[in-house]
Amino acid sequence: MQAFLAVAAGLVALVVTAALGLWAAGAADLPDGSFPGVVAAVAVLGAGGTVELTGSAGPLAVGGGTLDVVPLSVTLAGALALARGFLRPLRLHAVVGARELAAWAARLAVLWAVVLVGLAAAARHTFDLTPGGTIADIGDIFGITASAGFAADVPLSLLHGLLWLAALLVVALLASYGAAVPARLVRPLAPVRPVAHAMVLLLLAYVALGLVAGLVTAATRGHPAETFAVILLGLPNLAWLALTLGLGAVWDGTADGPFGLPVPRALDTVLRTPGGTTLDLRNLASEESAAWWLLVAAAVGVVAAAIVAARRSPAGTRAWQHGLRMAAGLVLTVLTVCLLCRIDARYGLSLLGLGDVGGGLAGHVELLPRWWTALLAAALWGVATGLLAAASRRRAPAPEAP
Repeated sequence: MQAFLAVAAGLVALVVTAALGLWAAGAADLPDGSFPGVVAAVAVLGAGGTVELTGSAGPLAVGGGTLDVVPLSVTLAGALALARGFLRPLRLHAVVGARELAAWAARLAVLWAVVLVGLAAAARHTFDLTPGGTIADIGDIFGITASAGFAADVPLSLLHGLLWLAALLVVALLASYGAAVPARLVRPLAPVRPVAHAMVLLLLAYVALGLVAGLVTAATRGHPAETFAVILLGLPNLAWLALTLGLGAVWDGTADGPFGLPVPRALDTVLRTPGGTTLDLRNLASEESAAWWLLVAAAVGVVAAAIVAARRSPAGTRAWQHGLRMAAGLVLTVLTVCLLCRIDARYGLSLLGLGDVGGGLAGHVELLPRWWTALLAAALWGVATGLLAAASRRRAPAPEAP
């Protein structure tokens, strides 16, 4: 029953967040009763699954595309609900047996697999299109209609969703001090858990700041429905991208086609540079000078995380150990952010394989990190802030005896 309740909470969080975000974005008005299928597809993507795009215009033209993007608001909602359900029984004990922990995780995995298969089976729909251009001319001559759709890849969604669950349970176990672990792991995990806890707090703090900024934007700049759609679907995508930019990471991006991007105006302008662009703090600040505050936010956030980690580390930990552990934690965090926030989405119809003739239906959005800049910046920030936090801990006065 505990496993069922935990999985049910995760499913409800995924579906409700996806449904509200899509409703705010206007997807409830899609034709042919497609809204449930679209909600299921977004929930599948949020749980680590795979959705494929398809299209055709009879025997003469075919279409397709890639959709490599994670709606991280949906992901975060489901992850928090599942993690809470997973950790709840583990907080009732000081230690837990390895077999008992494995059995508890296995029960969650079995039920989550059922959820993934159900969501993936429901995540499919086909739309009839009325394009312009060459496809429309051919359609008038041969009586051909164009269509486009999506369908979740059930086996891949099941595999990736279970890997997503395993990663979530490991992070939850490491980041929660109140969760029991097997006795033989207590000592090895003692230096790891403070950094893991600090990194999770850093990511959640960025989401909280992004939420405040989003609510202020909705209240002061109009278009509240669009803003709430971004909050409910992609808030961590923007917040954690801002973290990497503030640390000094560089991304390569491009955006073309008729589709609008649910991002701030300055970011949209930079991404729509013809031929693609380099996205970094300097280029973003050239469009919006306030972007330099991302550097300040990153400095404050990472220093605070390092202090939290240092204060909770075992007594006797040396300064260089704080620095290395903080560097390792921040590198893994930035690596995860880069994997989750990368985007590669494209779609188009081609006539006899000779190029895009989709009549304005084609589009391409890409945002890929330059890995070495992101990971090197994270390592340098981690070492520096870890050493700084260790020094501040040594200077802190000892508490008075009662």
